[in-house]
Amino acid sequence: MTVRERLEQEEYTSLSPYAAKAAESRGRDLPEQPNDVRTCYQLDADRILHSRSFRRLMHKTQVFLQPEGDHYRTRMTHTLEVARIGRTIARALRLNEDLVEAAAMGHDLGHTPFGHAGEAALTDVMGTRFRHNEQSLRVVEKLENGGAGLNLTYEVRRAIVCHTGEDLPETLEGQILRYADRIAYINHDIDDAIRAGILTEDDLPQDIRQVLGDSHSRRINTLVEDMIAASEGQARIGMTPRVEKAMDELREFMFDHVYRNPVAKGEESKAKIIIKELYCYYLHHPDQLPADFRPQMDFDGMPRVVCDYVAGMTDKYAVYKFSELFIPTGWQNR
Repeated sequence: MTVRERLEQEEYTSLSPYAAKAAESRGRDLPEQPNDVRTCYQLDADRILHSRSFRRLMHKTQVFLQPEGDHYRTRMTHTLEVARIGRTIARALRLNEDLVEAAAMGHDLGHTPFGHAGEAALTDVMGTRFRHNEQSLRVVEKLENGGAGLNLTYEVRRAIVCHTGEDLPETLEGQILRYADRIAYINHDIDDAIRAGILTEDDLPQDIRQVLGDSHSRRINTLVEDMIAASEGQARIGMTPRVEKAMDELREFMFDHVYRNPVAKGEESKAKIIIKELYCYYLHHPDQLPADFRPQMDFDGMPRVVCDYVAGMTDKYAVYKFSELFIPTGWQNR
């Protein structure tokens, strides 16, 4: 018996009847020999962790564009916080932590540079709605590994694409990701907004603080514990109405006071110009695209390929390419 087979057997005795068992996965689009040590979901988490798209998350904006300081969140730190919150909930409910972790690691791979400003810019130039969850799925299915994708399991891919939007994933682990993502970003965005001087803890509505708590850690603890209590032994993941209402109201408060705040969003118009100009440049100069993007043109068309390239850039690289292409450099006598 291999280590993987032992781990798969142990899931039947240690996990809830509602858990997604690795041995019962619907599998991969391209069948492959199972790993001797890792279950399919463990293997998926490792494939995402070692991908180029995951590494780029460390230089992609969360909320504040080009913040001054070392402690503001990035897409990567957000991803890690989601994974930890998700695993905590999954462990308490005896669900599959490996599936939650893999999906959490991949859920934001499709985010553009400059956060939602980049997403809005690509929506404008493409003429169709750019959705980061759909792009995350495209990354793991088509763009990574030289165009071959990562060949992830069905359950992980569904959790990634369904982590936002109306479509719900079939697994409870995928449903955990939807909540863990929201718990993470609402609370760490409050923390970053306080650091930026946009908010103070006292600015948060008193009725919400009475329900969720009056500090970063207390709010997360309240939300996680409520999810566990409300979902224990259930065939669905949820919260109690009182706590979920408070979380939704806190999210609306953040939209009104942070996400649309001119201080936090002051550079967005510049970011959109960068994205649109890069898109238009590569659309008219396809020979300047990296070699590994060019074969896709025959299958996906030029606009889609250019969108994929620009969407995959980090904030820093987008600024660098814009400067290289559009900002004059000093003349030197040679």
